[in-house]
Amino acid sequence: MGKITYLVIIILTLAACRKDERITADSNVTLDFSEQNISFDTVFTSVSSTFKNVKIRNRNGKAVNISEIRLANGDTSAFNININGERTNKKNNIVINAGDSISILIKVSIDPNSKIQPFLVEDSILLNTNGSRQSIKLLAYGQNAVFIHNPSIEVNTTWTEGLPYIISGTATVKNGISLTLMPGTRLYFHKDARLNVEGSLIVNGLLDRPIIFSGNRLERIYSSEPGQWNGILIQKTGSAIIKHARIMNAIVGITSDSLSTNTSPKLLVSNSIIKNMQVAAYIGHHSELIAFNNLLYNCGNYLIYGIGGGNFNLKQNTFVGFNSNFARKTAAVTLSDFISAESYNNLNLNLTNNIIWGSLENELDIQNKSSAVVSSTIYNNLIKSSQRNYASSGNLLNDDPKFISEGMENFQLQDNSPLLKRGYDLRSDAFYGNYLSLDLANMPRVFPSTLGCFEKK
Repeated sequence: MGKITYLVIIILTLAACRKDERITADSNVTLDFSEQNISFDTVFTSVSSTFKNVKIRNRNGKAVNISEIRLANGDTSAFNININGERTNKKNNIVINAGDSISILIKVSIDPNSKIQPFLVEDSILLNTNGSRQSIKLLAYGQNAVFIHNPSIEVNTTWTEGLPYIISGTATVKNGISLTLMPGTRLYFHKDARLNVEGSLIVNGLLDRPIIFSGNRLERIYSSEPGQWNGILIQKTGSAIIKHARIMNAIVGITSDSLSTNTSPKLLVSNSIIKNMQVAAYIGHHSELIAFNNLLYNCGNYLIYGIGGGNFNLKQNTFVGFNSNFARKTAAVTLSDFISAESYNNLNLNLTNNIIWGSLENELDIQNKSSAVVSSTIYNNLIKSSQRNYASSGNLLNDDPKFISEGMENFQLQDNSPLLKRGYDLRSDAFYGNYLSLDLANMPRVFPSTLGCFEKK
C-alpha cells in the first residue's frame, strides 16, 4: 500500500475521531467568550453598523452541545447575528469540540423614532448548554437624522442643531443662494458625497457648539479614517465664511476655484480644525484663502496647497505636517504661481505668527516658476526649513515648538516652548476685532502673542 493511501487512512481516522468525540452532559460546563459585552458607537437610523465579531470557545476536555443560540428579542431585535456563516437569529444543536470555537458576527440596524438625542438599544445573545444559560450583552446608541440625497438648495436656507444632516450624493448651494449653519449643526457625508458651493456658505459655529463636517460612520474605528467623503468645493461663483468648524476625514477638506468676484472674501476660515484628509486640508487654484487661528494636521500630502497664484493671508495658524498613515514627500504648506505654461498668475502671500512644522526637512515651499510676481510677507513664524533666507523678520527656524503631546493630538504648547511671546503685534490688522483677538480656544490674544493657534495662558 502506497504512502498516499496510508495518509488518506490517517486523515479519515482522525476526522472520525473528531466527529465521534464524546459530548459532555455536565450541567456546570461553561463556554468562554472573546467579549462578554458588545457595544456599538452611535449608529444613524436607517444606516446599519459595521460587523463585530465574538468567538465562543470550548476550553473543556470534551465536546459541548449548545442546544440553542438566539437573540433574546428574536425577530423584533435591532441586532442581526450570523452564526458560523449562517444569517439567523436562532440556531439549535451546535456542537463545539474540545479546544474548538465558533464565530458570531453581529450587526445593528436601528429604526427611526421621535427622539432628537441619541438613544439606547439593548439586547442579548442567549446560549443554553445542558440546562445552563450564558449570555452576551449587546448595546448600541441610535441617532435619528435628516437624510438628504443630492439636494439642490435654491432658496436661502438655514440648518440648525438638533437632528444631524446625513448627505449622500452632492449637496449644491446654487448661485446667488446662501446656506447658513447655526451653532451645533452637524453634517455627516456618505461615501463619495460632497458639499458644492456655487452661492455662499456661512458657518456660524461657537467654541462649545462647533459645526461638524465629517463622514457618516461614527464607529470608533472610523474616527481618524481619511477619505470617507469628498469634501467642500467652492466654485467660481461661490464663497464661504467658516468659523468654529471641525472638518474631518475627507479626501480634500476644502477645494477653492478662482478669486473673489467682489469685495467679500472668497474663503475665510477662522478658529477651526481641519484634520485626517487623504490628500490635503485645502487646495486652491488661483484662489484666495484668509485663515486665522486654525489647526491643520494629519493630511496625506499637503495642509495648504495653492497653485496658479492667488492671495493668501495666513495668521496665527498651526500647521503640523505629521501623518502616520501616509509617507509624505511634499511640504505641508506649498504655494506656487504656476499650474502650466499657459496658466500662471501673481502670488501674494502674508504669513505671520504661524507654526509651520512637521516630519520633513522643509515644510514650507514657495515656488516662483513663471514670469508672474511672487510677493511675500513672512513675519514671526516658526518654520521647519533648511532655507536660511527665512531666518529674518522675527522668524524662527527649526526650533522644537514643544507641543504638549503630538501623539494625543494636543498641539498646545508647553511652558518652556520657545514660541511664547514671539508674535508680531496684530492689533492694527483690519481683521483683528472680528477674527484675531481670540485664539482657537477663545483665549484673548496678548501681544507679543504666542505663535500658532493657541495663546499660552
